[in-house]
Amino acid sequence: MSWIFLWSYLHLFFFGLLGFPVATCCESYFSSFSDLQEVVFIIQSQKNSVHVERAQKRQAELLQQAQKIDQRLPSVLLLHSLSDNEGDWSILPLLPYLSATFGKNSSWILFLEEQTNVKLDRLLHILRKFDAEKEWFLGKPLHDDESTIIHHYAFADNPSVFKYPDFGASWALSLPLINRLAEKVKDEPLKSDFTIDLKHEIALYIWDNGNGPSLTAVPELCTYPEKDPRSQHCATTLDTYLPVCGMPVKNEDIFVAVKTCKKFHTERVPVVKRTWERQAALLEYYSDHADPSIPTIDLGVPNTERGHCGKTFAILKRFLSADVPRTNWLLIVDDDTLISLPRLRALLSCYRPDEPVTLGERYGYGLGQGGYSYITGGGGMLFSREAVSRLLASGCKCYSNDAPDDMVLGMCLNALGLPVTHSPLFHQARPEDYAKEYLAHQVPISFHKHWNIDPVAIFHKWLVDDAGDTNLDFSQEGIKEEL
Repeated sequence: MSWIFLWSYLHLFFFGLLGFPVATCCESYFSSFSDLQEVVFIIQSQKNSVHVERAQKRQAELLQQAQKIDQRLPSVLLLHSLSDNEGDWSILPLLPYLSATFGKNSSWILFLEEQTNVKLDRLLHILRKFDAEKEWFLGKPLHDDESTIIHHYAFADNPSVFKYPDFGASWALSLPLINRLAEKVKDEPLKSDFTIDLKHEIALYIWDNGNGPSLTAVPELCTYPEKDPRSQHCATTLDTYLPVCGMPVKNEDIFVAVKTCKKFHTERVPVVKRTWERQAALLEYYSDHADPSIPTIDLGVPNTERGHCGKTFAILKRFLSADVPRTNWLLIVDDDTLISLPRLRALLSCYRPDEPVTLGERYGYGLGQGGYSYITGGGGMLFSREAVSRLLASGCKCYSNDAPDDMVLGMCLNALGLPVTHSPLFHQARPEDYAKEYLAHQVPISFHKHWNIDPVAIFHKWLVDDAGDTNLDFSQEGIKEEL
C-alpha cells in the first residue's frame, strides 16, 4: 500500500468519524499549495463609513485568526480600496489587476462579504482537496426554480440546471482560472451594459457557454448563523444583513414619497393603503392628477410612460422645501413597491444622516468601461438629507422628464464622487424572481411589481413580522431558516 493511498484512506476514515463531509471532487489532498499565505482574501466592502468599519473589523479578525493557528499572514484586501474604478465591485474589471499582482505567488482568491465568518483551519482543509494548478470555481450553489427577468430569462427550458454562488457563503477562484479570465477581460471588452445580479452574471461569464468551469458545490461553505447547530461542519457562516445598531430611527424622521399616476389611483394605491401605508408617519402620494380622496399631490410634471425623472427631481426639491416637515431621511418608492418600514427603520439605525447616504439595491451601467452605479428605483431609493442637499446643490438635473430617474441620479452621484450603498434586503423584483435559499437567510425590506401575484398576500408573507410592526427582534436567531 503506497503512502499516498494510506494517507487518503486515513483522511477519509478520520474525518468521516468526525462527521465532516468529504468533497466530491476528489478523495485525497493535493500538494499544489501548502499554507494560508497562498490564499488572497477579498472582502466585498463598500465606501460608506459603516461598511468600511465592518470590513476593517473582518480584515483584522482574519489576520488575528491566522496568527493563532500559526499560519503566515495572508493578504486580506478591501474591495472598495483597491482602486478608484467605480466598477471594481462588479469583480470582472478587477481580474487583470488580481492576475498581475497575485498570479505567480498565490493559489486561490477567496471573496467574502463583510458579514461572512470564516474558520481558517477548516477553509484550508477544504482548499487542500482541490488541485490549485487547475481551474476551479467554488461556492455554495443557488439556482432559479423558474426563469426570471432579473436573469434575462436565462435557461428558460430548465432554469435549475445553472448554478451560481451565494456570495454570503464566500466563493473562490483558483489562480489558473483568474489568469485565464484576466486575459479574456483584456482581449474582449465586457459586453453587458447593465450589472443587475452580479453573482449570476459572474457565473455566466466564467461558464462561457460551456467553455469554462461550472460552479463546484462545497457544502462546508454555508450561510447558517454561526451559532446554528447545523453549522458545526461549516468553514463559513453568515451574520445577519439587518444588524442591531441601536434604537430604530423614529417613524417621524423618514419622509415617504410614493410615485403614482392617475391610471393607477384605483389599482395600485389601494394596495399601498391596505399594506404598509399605516407604518408611515409622514407620507405623500405624487401624481399627475390631484385626487383629494387619496390624497395625491400634482407636482406639475406630466406623467411619462417610463423614466419619471422630472417627477423624482420635483420630489427631491420638495423634500428640502418648507412644504414638508424637516426629516433626516427621504424614501422614494413606486406605487407597486411593497416595503417594511419597521425593518427599514432598524437598518437606518446603522447609518449616519449627516453623511451623503444613498441606499438600496445597487445596479451598474457600463462598469467594464468605467460607468457608474445607481440604486434601482423599484426596490426603493433611500436618501439622507445631506445626499439630497449635495445632489441639488451640484446642479444635477434631468435631461428630459422621461429619463430614467435612478440612472440619472447614479450619474450625478458618480460625478460628485459620492458612493451608492448596496443592501441585499431591497429587491427590484418579486420574491418568485429570487432563489429560495438566497431569500431564506434574509429579513427582506422590499419587493417590487404586482405581476401574477397577490401583492397583499406577498406583503403579509414576506414583510410582516410575527411580533407585529413595532416591537421587532432582528437578532441573528430571527433569520428565516434555510430551505
